[in-house]
Amino acid sequence: MSHAHSNLRRVPVQQRSADRLARILDAGAALLDETGYEQLSTRAVADRAGVPIGSVYRFFSDKRALVEALAERNLEVYARRVVARLEAIPEREWRAAIDAVLDEYLAMKRSVPGFALVDFGPPAPVADPLDEVNRRVAGRLAELLAGHLGSGREGADAGAALHRTVLVCVQAADALLQLAFRADPEGDPELIGETRVLLQAYLARVLA
Repeated sequence: MSHAHSNLRRVPVQQRSADRLARILDAGAALLDETGYEQLSTRAVADRAGVPIGSVYRFFSDKRALVEALAERNLEVYARRVVARLEAIPEREWRAAIDAVLDEYLAMKRSVPGFALVDFGPPAPVADPLDEVNRRVAGRLAELLAGHLGSGREGADAGAALHRTVLVCVQAADALLQLAFRADPEGDPELIGETRVLLQAYLARVLA
């Protein structure tokens, strides 16, 4: 079974080991919602997952590595969900594509354990610089959205322009959605609405 996690001490080969890794990540996500990052401990994760503490350290050097792996898993899950939505949207229908990208993020923010605190990168101050996290997210989304947001041009310049366009959207949406979810645990609907308007207006100017 393949894994996206780049920071694992040991990559699972057998299904039983992969299932154990999934239980550890699930336990970490649940505890993040209950205790926050500062109070999170590898011992508590092991207890919640029902595994020996050595099993946690077999995969992760410390809790930061565990949370980084959870963030990577979140991005993989998000990408799969976005792909499933985009398959039903005709190419060049960029408004519907952006709605799908935003709606899937909101759905995960509201329902996926641990996602409110750790979406695609560990919480500050232990995280990679926020712009690096957002660059990773933008790069992944640019690949997924290329058929819907592409301008018809080909080549490296067009790819760089698309990545820059998506990065602007990700940076702006990240700041606004953080504000929306600080104001309301479910996300302030008016701020979310303004985020949608902003993204649509910016892309209309860039893509038209």
